Amino acid sequence: MQGKDWFAKEDGQYQCCQAVRDWNLLRDNYRFYRFLTEVEDVLNTSQDEFTHLAAMRMLVRRLIVNSYWLRNQFLEPDPKTGVSVLLLYDELGFPLTVQTVTFAPGTTSNIHNHGTWGVVAVLRGQEKNTIWRRTPDPNSANILETRGEIDLFPRDIISFTQDAIHCVQALGEEPTVTFNIYGETDSKLRFEFDPVSHTAKKF
Repeated sequence: MQGKDWFAKEDGQYQCCQAVRDWNLLRDNYRFYRFLTEVEDVLNTSQDEFTHLAAMRMLVRRLIVNSYWLRNQFLEPDPKTGVSVLLLYDELGFPLTVQTVTFAPGTTSNIHNHGTWGVVAVLRGQEKNTIWRRTPDPNSANILETRGEIDLFPRDIISFTQDAIHCVQALGEEPTVTFNIYGETDSKLRFEFDPVSHTAKKF
């Protein structure tokens, strides 16, 4: 089954986008290093955020279609936190975070943004993304409202602008495994939000 592509923005708007068909992405001997090089090529071009993230989603989909090893690159969820992260590439000066994340069934993340663009692909299991937006008033700049929910299944991909706000819940009875790639995080712009106290703190 062809996966879906999603795009979420800082204003809480989101949309399902046209995804490149898997059979158009098949390559012989497609390697992880080639994926990283192609990602850098996209980063070095001047594009608007929508076009930039569409290119990134296509590259992530190409990697998943051609790199079967990726499906086994994950850790079991931590028994205490319900979450485990496996860093897939780490090089001094490399401006990207590339990792797989495993959520135990029922685990829910905090409400957060990433302070950079991000692309997340579901490899196993399923998850629900709740999309939020700020609706500030004179008393607080961090009042949030939900804008909708997106259920993601294997082969689905979602991308985020740097200020897009969401939280994630692992659904189903098996762990959810995702492949995640993020740009260089601006720590001054990354926040964890509390929708009850209407506060945001550095994440």
